[in-house]
Amino acid sequence: MALSTTRSSYKVTFAVLLLGTIAYSLLQSLVSPVLPTIQHDLHTSQNTVTWVLTAFLLSASIFTPILGRVGDMVGKEHMLVVTLAALAAGSVVAGLAHSITVLIIARAIQGIGGAVLPLSFGIVRDEFPGVKVAGAVGIIAAMAAVGGGAGIVLAGPIVERLNYHWLFWIPMGIAVIAAVCAWAFVPESPVRTPGRISWLAAVLLSGWLVALLLGVSEAPSWGWGSARVLGLIGLALLLIIAWVLVEVRAKEPLVDMHMMQRRAVWTNNLVAFMFGMGMYAVIGFLPEFVQTPTSTGYGFGASIVQSGLFLLPLTVTMFIGGLLSGRIAATIGSKSAVIMGSIASTGAYLLLAFAHHQAWQIYLASTLLGIGLGLAFSAMSNLIVQAVPMAQTGVASGMNANIRTIGGAIGAAVMSSIVASQVLTDGYPAESDYTKGFCFLAGMTVIAVVAALFIPKTPGVDADPDLRHHLEHAELAVVPGGSVAEY
Repeated sequence: MALSTTRSSYKVTFAVLLLGTIAYSLLQSLVSPVLPTIQHDLHTSQNTVTWVLTAFLLSASIFTPILGRVGDMVGKEHMLVVTLAALAAGSVVAGLAHSITVLIIARAIQGIGGAVLPLSFGIVRDEFPGVKVAGAVGIIAAMAAVGGGAGIVLAGPIVERLNYHWLFWIPMGIAVIAAVCAWAFVPESPVRTPGRISWLAAVLLSGWLVALLLGVSEAPSWGWGSARVLGLIGLALLLIIAWVLVEVRAKEPLVDMHMMQRRAVWTNNLVAFMFGMGMYAVIGFLPEFVQTPTSTGYGFGASIVQSGLFLLPLTVTMFIGGLLSGRIAATIGSKSAVIMGSIASTGAYLLLAFAHHQAWQIYLASTLLGIGLGLAFSAMSNLIVQAVPMAQTGVASGMNANIRTIGGAIGAAVMSSIVASQVLTDGYPAESDYTKGFCFLAGMTVIAVVAALFIPKTPGVDADPDLRHHLEHAELAVVPGGSVAEY
């Protein structure tokens, strides 16, 4: 609860939300370039060390909808403080970890921080003037994506000057500051939805995610046709069906399946799923690709610092694309921005698949991918916020962010399976497997392009009478270039 009885300026609230987003987004990717180092230091296998990334995404996938729902019930600012505290606590455990098991557990605790995004989106819609909502949501979404890219760039210098444990101590400090500021300055939620949590749905959601990710990630070791892998995938399918049935019949579902049926919601969620698969797979495996010694016939023998620089264009263009997405959406519409972002991302993955022998080719693909991610993420967040009633903002935006995270967890696991399917005599993956992996990601973004074509141009007008009234009476703003836009 904020210290003052008066409501803080929305600008102060915005600064706090950005700080919390930065802490979470950095932890998404800081460890990716140093996974080989962690694997060596903690004496583990490539499949096992991948769980340092997967456990974080899995935990975020489970807790994001739960805490988004709790935030709608008891107050978003309360849950924001809890989420940031969990992020800090997990970072402390990770910073002290000296075994792979403890580190994976710590990353699972950090994953609770995934709820930062839906809670932040909900607070923006509660606290900001109507004409500022879309821009603020876009910037937070862009910052989340940029923080992920920045983590890869910053990991090298941090490890070189300190050690990889500081990859957790630094975000921990940011999370603590953000939690204290959220408690002190973010106002109590004026919009709350009384209810309770469907714990059966939460257990089923957790069950099918764990079964699916464990089956996919262990398939290279156990074999795709093994009884254990097929059994886990079959169990996941059964649990998914049971989860959907429970959610449909529940009076107070964890995820409102009726809301998910709205065209504006399911299309954006499908795009988010495909984008998540690609983004987290690239964050996890492109650093390993460029760090591969040239003696293998591919790779660049890059250091941790150099591998981060290969992804610097992605970070910069993602941030610029996110900042400009509001103006682009005002000119051509958010739907068009998502389509453009999906096409750009497809091109980037194809470049990585078939043109990856020169450094400039990696830089070009990184730039193109950053543009695509920056445009699409911000536009999707705005479309979701506009598509649902205010009371469902936390759940809807949380599920969109969550589906992206689920896609990321599955994408990272599938990419690991593809890349680890053949191992050269010196222990490195075969180049052809990286090509297959990047082609797979390109195929996923082609599906995203098709899904984006079905996004309605005005998602919230037909679904929400309050939003319809706002759009009809919105203050007009002139954007650069002379165009006139609402929001």
